[in-house]
Amino acid sequence: MSRLVIVANRVPDPKESGATAGGLAVAMKDALAKRDSVWFGWSGRTADATGTEAALTRHGTTTYATVDLGHDDYKHYYQGFSNAALWPVLHYRLGIARFDRRDFAGYQHVNTAFAQALAPLLQTDDVVWIHDFHLFLMAAELRALGCRQRIGFFLHVPFPPRAVFNGLPHAEKLLEALVAVDAIGVQTEDDAENLRGALIAIGKGDVAIRVGAFGIGIDAVGFAQLAAQRVRSKDVVRLQESLAGRSLAIGVDRLDYTKGLPQRIAGFGAMLERFPRHRGKITFLQVAPVSRGDVAQYRQLRRELDEGVGRINGQMAEPDWAPIRYITRAVPRPTIAGFMRVARIGLVTPLRDGMNLVAKEYVAAQDPADPGVLVLSRFAGAVGELDGALIVNPLDPDDIAEALDVAMDMPADERLDRWSRMWASVKANSASVWCRRFLSALEGKEAVADAGSSAAESKPRRARKKAA
Repeated sequence: MSRLVIVANRVPDPKESGATAGGLAVAMKDALAKRDSVWFGWSGRTADATGTEAALTRHGTTTYATVDLGHDDYKHYYQGFSNAALWPVLHYRLGIARFDRRDFAGYQHVNTAFAQALAPLLQTDDVVWIHDFHLFLMAAELRALGCRQRIGFFLHVPFPPRAVFNGLPHAEKLLEALVAVDAIGVQTEDDAENLRGALIAIGKGDVAIRVGAFGIGIDAVGFAQLAAQRVRSKDVVRLQESLAGRSLAIGVDRLDYTKGLPQRIAGFGAMLERFPRHRGKITFLQVAPVSRGDVAQYRQLRRELDEGVGRINGQMAEPDWAPIRYITRAVPRPTIAGFMRVARIGLVTPLRDGMNLVAKEYVAAQDPADPGVLVLSRFAGAVGELDGALIVNPLDPDDIAEALDVAMDMPADERLDRWSRMWASVKANSASVWCRRFLSALEGKEAVADAGSSAAESKPRRARKKAA
């Protein structure tokens, strides 16, 4: 079997267990265990200049190859073009994107430097799999260095309509770089159609046929077992006791403007106002670890959330009950799994998301004998697989409020029916299945469209409307 080379902006800590590892590390676990592999990317450290020679560490069957980022490259490649320009544009937020030619120069420089550091490590029959928006240019840079291995590229975030993407300076250059890629994966068929359309519009129809939809999954069985185990842990028992018999709604998100957090908080407040019988009977726990706290937009978002939570708690709270509990520090993944297990409602309402694995984790965490209800944004990629969720427009707080009301009153038999369908889908479209499908396309065993088409597609149900 040929060696698998994974390329990503960040390289995971090889010492991390499945309980603490990130989503990509979990998704790649089976593939890494079954074949000799290399994981290449940024070390997470900065230096005077970006390295072009990788430091190597062997762990099991995987060699971890890392380079440091130069201070200027961290500013322009990572904070600048990747996060201030590409991230908002890919999430349909062209109006808040910030463009600077120095940022794009830094983006080009890092993609080139990464290719220069990786190329000497490659063997003739390696299969190279590049991940995400930080590295649009890297396959082309590898080809320029004479690398002829099969190369795949997977975009984990959404790809917007061509009219939006074209607002990005150098958009055509990013698309042209995909000529170097043998198989291109995105999360949903909508993303695939958008990317194909953008490629066809610049005369790259031959590249468009290499694009397929491969929805990423989770280790469903493993997360379910983790949740069942952690429900008896000290932290989860303490949470349950503090609820004093009340229902729990939970949201778990990185603090980011794409996650729809202000609208979600407003929706929960609207539910308490419009359906006052639920007051004192439900507590909403929002876990939102601060990210990119040095960026003005994120500081403003945090202030907005602080004010929104404070306003609702100030107006609605009783001496023995606060409607919203709000945590901006990281909570360990095993503890989150236990919290999800006891939550009557999972609130996953991003304004736009490639897939959103939190939605799948909430489904996996549920008690099969008494499952909760998932309230899900119509703009999350996961919506196509989770037809038992209550689907909402995350921009409409009243829509969220009505779905929460439905979820609070939903009878056990309907909750079980909805959850059972979603659980079957989450198990069937696991992380290991996603990995096998894409590698099958990349290695030429199946056409890209055929390999991606086996993912479950279903039409989600909207929330039933009830009179206020």
